[in-house]
Amino acid sequence: MQKQKYSIASLFTGCGGLDLGFTGGFSFLGKRYSKRNFEVQWANDIDESACESFRKYFRHEIICGDITQILANKHSGTIFDRSLPKHVDVVLGGFPCQDFSHAGKRMGFEGRRGVLYKSMVEVVKRTSPLVFIAENVKGLLTMGNAIATIVKDFEDIGYHVRYKLLLAADYGVPQKRERVIIVGTRKDALSPFEHPKPLLDKTNWVTLKEAIGDLEKKPEGALPNHYWSKAKKNKGQGNNLVSADKPGPTMRTEHHGNIEYHWNGKRRLSAREAARIQSFPDDFEFLPSTSSAYRQIGNAVPPVLAWNIAKSVEEFLDTHLNSKENGLHSESRNNARRVQEPVRKN
Repeated sequence: MQKQKYSIASLFTGCGGLDLGFTGGFSFLGKRYSKRNFEVQWANDIDESACESFRKYFRHEIICGDITQILANKHSGTIFDRSLPKHVDVVLGGFPCQDFSHAGKRMGFEGRRGVLYKSMVEVVKRTSPLVFIAENVKGLLTMGNAIATIVKDFEDIGYHVRYKLLLAADYGVPQKRERVIIVGTRKDALSPFEHPKPLLDKTNWVTLKEAIGDLEKKPEGALPNHYWSKAKKNKGQGNNLVSADKPGPTMRTEHHGNIEYHWNGKRRLSAREAARIQSFPDDFEFLPSTSSAYRQIGNAVPPVLAWNIAKSVEEFLDTHLNSKENGLHSESRNNARRVQEPVRKN
């Protein structure tokens, strides 16, 4: 018997890096990342360009608008039912991180974007998922009591919460990107989650030569998004050469043209090379421009990292929901795992 798919409500979706990892079915650097047993039922982001990229790749509708307005029933979109499902199995969300980032002004909860995690708390409260997965920058751990506050807010609505700083390079991503992954599991149904263990270490990380070496001499436009910023070299972030024999640096959201230079020193990295460094497959196209592509790529969760998290979450759910020792009533379990047919574009 084929298992029922676990339904997903996706918040702060961006172009869909976290969603791609959870749905699976893509290839990266010659390796196939198989389909996972998850299906996106509802998705939302405020960036119109990211929504355009999401629709093109997933062929699935996404509500483009402010989540706070949507939750307050003030969103004016008419594409499809904009209200949240009454229940989903999983809530995903890389809530905005700029106010916690070491690269930003570090306004934390004082910044407008620093409190958007509360929208995720509200969505979890309304949809009562079995699991939620949130992603944020390393700086979240050093902003006073920020992580403790976030954990408590989720615990107060009935979730075990575990967080861990993961290094993307340890999971097959050619990038030394560190991100905090927060996983909550419903206390009345599940035990606390254990994060996936690293698969690699610095002795066998994927290097940039392995990841983007074939693109070095390809002309602009040879692949979708293989265009690069012509910003002149100056001081500040993003003006160093990357190293061919190491994973890449963190691909940033806001670089204002200052994405790092190729190791050959002749040009900056192309948006396609940045996408490879983030572990996106080559058939994932970012619309509508190169500058927008850079921003969407830098804002995304690396799909290969997300796939490994999804694998652990899926195995965790399967084990606990099928366990005789689990206290979740069978009828509740079936309701929890039921998936409605997602709304798709014609």
